[in-house]
Amino acid sequence: MPSILVVDDEEPIRTLAQAYLEAGGYTVHVAADGPAGLAAFRRYRPDLIVLDVMLPGLDGLELLQQLRRESEVYVLLLTARSEEADRVLGLLAGADDYLTKPFSPRELVARVKAILRRGRGGTGELDAPLAFAHISLDPQRFEVTRDGTVIDLTALEFRLLRTLASYAGMVLSREQLLERVWGYDFYGDPRVVDVHIGHIRQKLEVDPANPVHVLTVRGVGYKFQDDPA
Repeated sequence: MPSILVVDDEEPIRTLAQAYLEAGGYTVHVAADGPAGLAAFRRYRPDLIVLDVMLPGLDGLELLQQLRRESEVYVLLLTARSEEADRVLGLLAGADDYLTKPFSPRELVARVKAILRRGRGGTGELDAPLAFAHISLDPQRFEVTRDGTVIDLTALEFRLLRTLASYAGMVLSREQLLERVWGYDFYGDPRVVDVHIGHIRQKLEVDPANPVHVLTVRGVGYKFQDDPA
């Protein structure tokens, strides 16, 4: 069965989340602070982490950044209802979804099921290396090169670029990219795609202000272009 790690410094929330998730058929581990959460992740390698933003020792956003350097594990953020900035930062850092406190434990289980159902961007052709005249992508290594130089992308940026490159020359809308990269009904602002596209351009393009590989098609979406290898 899939395993879940719940990282929250409030014992009632840990206990409630664990009870409902175990009733839903999941194996559940818990941690009460950021350092313990990181250690538990490395020990148990869960399929999904339910992560509170406000944690002692190492806050949830810092922990999320560390996780994204090591893994593509699914992350569901728990945030205070008033902390919209944390939710936005969490999504930009690579969280898969968020839930605001107080929350229904049934909704927590439903969100977990929805995230685990979707997969990380598919298999088959999308897992095959892609080689163009200037850009190459290796999904097995999560590595992108431009003219032989390795480009350091986050896991989410890589998935977004890989999706565009897999449909090279075709225009994909924000909604199509959200569906293919995030893979389920997105609860946040779809303009988060624009932010990640901007990050990719800053790293990938020789002149980010005048991109030649990741292009905007006004009123429609984005497309990738490069000559075939």
